[in-house]
Amino acid sequence: MQDTRVSRWYFGGISSSAAACLTHPLDLIKVHLQTQQEVRLRMTGMAVNVVRREGFLALYSGLSASICRQMTYSLSRFAIYETVRDKLNRENKGFVGGFIGTPADLVNVRMQNDVKLPVELRRNYAHALDGLLRVWREEGVKKLFSGATVASTRGALVSIGQLSCYDQSKQLVLATGYLTDSILTHFVASVFAGGCATVLCQPLDVVKTRLMNSKLEYGGVFHCLTETAKLGPKAFYKGLVPAAIRLIPHTVFTFLFLEQLRQHFGEVVPA
Repeated sequence: MQDTRVSRWYFGGISSSAAACLTHPLDLIKVHLQTQQEVRLRMTGMAVNVVRREGFLALYSGLSASICRQMTYSLSRFAIYETVRDKLNRENKGFVGGFIGTPADLVNVRMQNDVKLPVELRRNYAHALDGLLRVWREEGVKKLFSGATVASTRGALVSIGQLSCYDQSKQLVLATGYLTDSILTHFVASVFAGGCATVLCQPLDVVKTRLMNSKLEYGGVFHCLTETAKLGPKAFYKGLVPAAIRLIPHTVFTFLFLEQLRQHFGEVVPA
């Protein structure tokens, strides 16, 4: 009987980081749309506006923070899911990953949003580490975990939408007998998982982005929720299309990379 291979604990972080490098411009546009107080620009218009004002490379503002986030937040989620899935329920594993990744996520949101602010209001973080250190020195360690509750809850929902739905979708596809454990199977399962994750976490994603990008406008999570609610129910799904356009490809690339790493470099387990 042929031996099988399972993922190593760090494969999720590597796969998510590689996917982030490909989808970062979509993530940046999503952040810009979510931080608009009124809907003035759509996805295409926002992208054109960023490139016209700051140049093409501005679409990759905050890439270092994004990779740092994936190597904390996503690595934690995948590591716990892959290695301790029988000991922790699905909510706990996402919550832990979301909390660990909050500081990098905060810097990521700020670096992405910097390019649309007036020059005098920009934070101008040189890279992820510079951003983390400056937030620590200038605003205190507590600020690094601004929005941690929302980010942690979102992490749980993303884990349910991405990891759990991917496993279930993959099993259902394989059970049909029409497809094998191939790239096509991984693609189909990851598209479904990305769609589920987008719908589940979008309202919290909007609140998280607003909290992390705020300059003392909000007194806390509840205040941010109420202020966002004043803009109407649709405000919680602002940027849903770019969020889906970003999260679904990111999910697809992540699992395609993860499965290739597993099949070629995974730990061998006797069948």
